[in-house]
Amino acid sequence: MINIPTNSTNLRLVLSEVIWLEAEHLDWARHISQQVIGELHQWQTYLNALALLGFEQWLREHIPEIGNRDFNLIEPVANLKLGEFKFSLIATEHLLDEVVNIPQNTIDKPELATHFYVVLEVLEEQEEVVIRGFLRYDELIDYRGSNLQLSNGCYQLPLSEFDLEPNHLLFYCRFLEPDIISLPVVKTESGAENLLGYVNETRTKLSQWLQGIFDESWQAIDSLINPNTNLAVSIRNTNEVIKRGKQIDLGMQLGSQNVVLLVNITAESEEKLHVLIQLHPTGKQKFLLPNLKLTLLSKAGKILCEVISRSQDSYIQLNPFKGECGKIFSVEVSLENIRLRENFEL
Repeated sequence: MINIPTNSTNLRLVLSEVIWLEAEHLDWARHISQQVIGELHQWQTYLNALALLGFEQWLREHIPEIGNRDFNLIEPVANLKLGEFKFSLIATEHLLDEVVNIPQNTIDKPELATHFYVVLEVLEEQEEVVIRGFLRYDELIDYRGSNLQLSNGCYQLPLSEFDLEPNHLLFYCRFLEPDIISLPVVKTESGAENLLGYVNETRTKLSQWLQGIFDESWQAIDSLINPNTNLAVSIRNTNEVIKRGKQIDLGMQLGSQNVVLLVNITAESEEKLHVLIQLHPTGKQKFLLPNLKLTLLSKAGKILCEVISRSQDSYIQLNPFKGECGKIFSVEVSLENIRLRENFEL
């Protein structure tokens, strides 16, 4: 880390980089926050979205070639990946006490660790985002080993431990190879890294539903979905349809946003089932988040069908299909880098 004086408040104010927000930034952040349940969750998501948009704009203005992005608005931080670099954006309204709170999970969980932890002060009324400082992951780990304090699930660091010069961050992104800052390896069954991914290795045997055997996680739909919702528009013989729903929790990534995976099956014969799969909002939500993907995968992982939600979609569904008992397939719900998979056997 390049040493610079950090004990001068005036110097800190001089070094801070101010990013001006546009009207479309505010509109997008407001839209995203409205998808989250709970006033406090909504406000933090709003700050995270503004911080993410402002920081990405600043970085691309200085390094246009940095590459494609992936992001997740994870409360209470936002994760951003530009090119090969990963950033944890710590958005706050003020830093009056000169203390930065970094959630423990963003450091200790390998799948959440990033190359840089950037402190961003969001001044909504002034429509500004201010870069207050950043810290490399390796430096953060070194500091944690000596005197890092933990409170309410967050590590507390004095702002003076951060690099207060934004140009140093630009230098790293231009000239540093990402693997110089070693991140912990994410271990999965396949050995592949899947940021914020989750795979359920157990299989739901749909043929057992015909015998009245249900896993407790698959519930009657009346308790999960607004009863006024049209649930299975593509199946005419509703008396022969068995319907069960499972709540998919996206709360870790988006406040308390849940959806319901609805599976309808009909016995076509002793050896064949007809299947219809839908994704619905739950609770008081009338519409799904935009850009949610519902994907049907073969046993080998090949995409067989995929649908994406638009704004004000009350539900989305895969093309109905038929299969013989014993056939294996998976259904994946995804949003950006968030992926949750359910495995099935007919």
